[in-house]
Amino acid sequence: MELFEHDAISVEIGKRLRELRQERNLSMRELARMSGLSANALSTIERSKSSPSVSTLYKLAEALEVPITAFFRTETSQKDVVFIKGSERTRVSFHRGLWEGLGGEWFSGRVEPFMLTLESGANSGRFSMAHTGHEFVLCLRGLLEYQVENQVFTLEPGDSLLFAARLKHQWRNPGTTVTNAVFVLAGFAEGENPSEYHIASGQAGGELDEG
Repeated sequence: MELFEHDAISVEIGKRLRELRQERNLSMRELARMSGLSANALSTIERSKSSPSVSTLYKLAEALEVPITAFFRTETSQKDVVFIKGSERTRVSFHRGLWEGLGGEWFSGRVEPFMLTLESGANSGRFSMAHTGHEFVLCLRGLLEYQVENQVFTLEPGDSLLFAARLKHQWRNPGTTVTNAVFVLAGFAEGENPSEYHIASGQAGGELDEG
């Protein structure tokens, strides 16, 4: 997968997961039960022995009642104005992909933009996701296949998709090259953090969705 010339903020998901779990006084077994994952899977993630999939992160975020961006956040204060240089984005690798924050992890409003870089075959997982608000997707490079309920859309560079996020949806890179796409989640209910569904509801490749 082609990455970037600039350095960026690197986030250790295993360390953040342990911090979030301990802040809530949850044992690994309790979090496993709440998230539907196995204690062994959680242990390997916390020890940074494996990278969680998109769907796994969504399940953990939902169980911990945090936005998915909480796994990537490097500072806790939220702001009304957020400016980020391209070289300073929060970047998190997951199985067969890369998540890049575009300010939502620090913004005080109800909008969460981010970009995904997906290797060939990467996908959101075997399970569909749904949340409140609206979802906008813009394909920048490669191909991105999106299934919304029973409709399937194939986005090429420059194509976009906008839909009510309460509809069940999944995505994957069906092409043979890397895909880049910008996602914007907006208008969601207060207290809900829908970006967690895109770096935790399915399996971006297939590992670690153990029940």
